[in-house]
Formats: sequence, structure tokens, C-alpha cells
Amino acid sequence: QVQLVESGGGLVQAGGSLRLSCAASGRTFSSYAMGWFRQAPGKEREFVAAISRSGFNTVYADSVKGRFTISRDNADDTVYLQMNSLMSEDTAVYYCAAKRTAANGGTYAYDRSYDYWGQGTQVTISS
Repeated sequence: QVQLVESGGGLVQAGGSLRLSCAASGRTFSSYAMGWFRQAPGKEREFVAAISRSGFNTVYADSVKGRFTISRDNADDTVYLQMNSLMSEDTAVYYCAAKRTAANGGTYAYDRSYDYWGQGTQVTISS
């Protein structure tokens, strides 16, 4: 069992930045590939970014590529999402997710691949 707790959400003006954190507890964090997803009102949950167990491999949704950066600190059991140049369409609840995997370099963009989810943190961008 892994517990995930997101933080760092809030209200920011368009063009601003936020850094989300997701703290994990319960199991060996480095055994899990991690991902960030988001869900806007009235829309389905969508993939944002993912990072491999080692942190060497990352993948991004086209909509955030070049603006968002996913990273992880396996010593601190935390995954981050640095979000820059925020736009109103980035407004959503952001969720982190964990997938236990033996693949050191695997990244996963499909939400059903993940085993554990956090409770979400709201990000609101004002235009």
C-alpha cells in the first residue's frame, strides 16, 4: 500500500508558475513509476506527465510539453510537477499516481496502469 498526498495547488495568474509536490509513504518509493494527471470540470481525467522509477525517463502530454517539468527525489519519497507559463486551460484538479513496476525505465501515460492515487490538489489559473 502506498499513500500519496499532493500539495502546492492554488490560484495564480496566467503566465505564472506553480510547483506541485506529491509525498509518498508506505512502501519503497523507488519501486514505483509516477505520473501526474488532471481533471477539469466537465472533462475526463487526462494525462499530464510521467517519470520512471529511476527518474531518467520522462514523458509529457503535448499540451504541457515545454512548460511543465516532472521530477522526483527518491531520497525524499517525493515527485514534483513544476508548471510554468500557466494558461487558463491548465485549470483542473491535479492528481499524482503510483505504479509498482520492475521496469526501471518505464513511463506510463494510461491512467488505468496506475495502482495508487492521491486525493488531488486544485490549480486555478485566472486570466
